[in-house]
Amino acid sequence: MFSKACQYGIKSVIYIWKQSLLGNKVGAKEIAEHVDAPEPFTAKILQELVRKKIIGSQKGPTGGFYADGAHESFTLRDLVEVIDGDGLFKGCSLGLKECSETNPCPLHHEIKKVRTHVVDMLTKKSLKQLAQEVERGETVLARFDF
Repeated sequence: MFSKACQYGIKSVIYIWKQSLLGNKVGAKEIAEHVDAPEPFTAKILQELVRKKIIGSQKGPTGGFYADGAHESFTLRDLVEVIDGDGLFKGCSLGLKECSETNPCPLHHEIKKVRTHVVDMLTKKSLKQLAQEVERGETVLARFDF
């Protein structure tokens, strides 16, 4: 459903939130190791997320990536839109230029139902809430505990 970049971004932000809740800032190398992603690719994704204010970063010896009150309202939808764009939420599934309620493609009405469900799922909880679920052991994010 999500691109590899988006998968890495989701796992990275949840890891950053988990560490931030413990009072820690984390570097790209540590994040990449914990989410099983290539470090340069992860760093590029993280830079874009900082630029769009989904997470924060601080330079220097005590710096790293973090999430705080300024970031706590962001949802998976926000993150998906930053990394993958809004194609999951808009446009014709068959690629038709003219697809709408009044001029639907053969999949239009069924896809609309699926999209409504996906949007609900992606906006139901904040990224912080997802990290808290991982922290409490209610959900897992990797093959190994971090």
